[in-house]
Amino acid sequence: MSRTDLRPAAPTRTARTLVALAIGAAVVAALFLIDWLVPTLFPASLPTRAQDGLTLAISVLIESLPFVMLGVILSIAVQVWVPPGVLERWMPRRAWARRAVLSLLGMIVPVCECGNVPFARGLLMRGFSVPETMTFLIAAPIVNPIVIITTHQAFGFSDGILIARLVGGYLIANLIGWLYSRHPSPDALLTDRFRDTCELVTHEPGGKGRRSIAQFVVELRAVMPALIIGSALAGAVQVLIPRETLLAIGSNPALSIVAMIALAMVVSICSNVDAFFALSFASTFTPGSIVAFLLVGPLVDVKMLALMRTTFTTRTLAGIVVIVVLSAFAIGTAVNLLA
Repeated sequence: MSRTDLRPAAPTRTARTLVALAIGAAVVAALFLIDWLVPTLFPASLPTRAQDGLTLAISVLIESLPFVMLGVILSIAVQVWVPPGVLERWMPRRAWARRAVLSLLGMIVPVCECGNVPFARGLLMRGFSVPETMTFLIAAPIVNPIVIITTHQAFGFSDGILIARLVGGYLIANLIGWLYSRHPSPDALLTDRFRDTCELVTHEPGGKGRRSIAQFVVELRAVMPALIIGSALAGAVQVLIPRETLLAIGSNPALSIVAMIALAMVVSICSNVDAFFALSFASTFTPGSIVAFLLVGPLVDVKMLALMRTTFTTRTLAGIVVIVVLSAFAIGTAVNLLA
């Protein structure tokens, strides 16, 4: 496909970005409207919670932005500066073995889940398959040296939380990679916009410097709107869903897991520090629910889903959410039985 063929699609991509921004704003507005119509849910005034929501949204955005930038830089390095065949030469030939190795790549890419999205996009542009890239994307936020250190600092080896998080994250990633490797058309899991972006970046003329600048602009245009929408949703949901309701069921083995999974999808805390947040619930919630929180948060919180939507279709993301949530529930239940 030539660059000339791609030019008529530019207004469509702009329109899609505007639609995504409008949907995000509408969801936030709807949440506040519901809260305004049902004022008995919260003792604090709506303006106070609106200010709290804005503060939380900005904090999530500021916390994520450095890792997103690092991920974009690493993506450019992989796509433009690493010579062809260097990464592929070290990969096993068998598909399952390639996924197993790629799921450990996070050990040498110490960025949180936000930065892994642009890095994964770079792997796709380089020619790695969709299931292989998915395996890396899901495993990397957990199989990560910084995450391992912070989780150990928070929990040590008590109740098997650290081991369950690492092994569980690795298994979930490879399960997702295997399931989507059975898809008859893996490229159909990607959005049309991302496929057009691959064509545009791959065929960008000029030297490596020009290609790097082109990809930097493309990645920021794709990721930043999603990051802003995800941060806004995370801030709004945190102040509009009563946390007391979640805490009230913390001692029940099954309901505590459900509550912490819901909390993980809402608060959108960076995987590098989420263990310290979860530590505050350790005295009232079961060990299995803590493990479920530490598995679900880095993979399918609202911010991460908004970022992954820049690359994968909505149907694909729905499937990933179902797999992650069910797997985390099963692992959390097993931890509760063994603890």
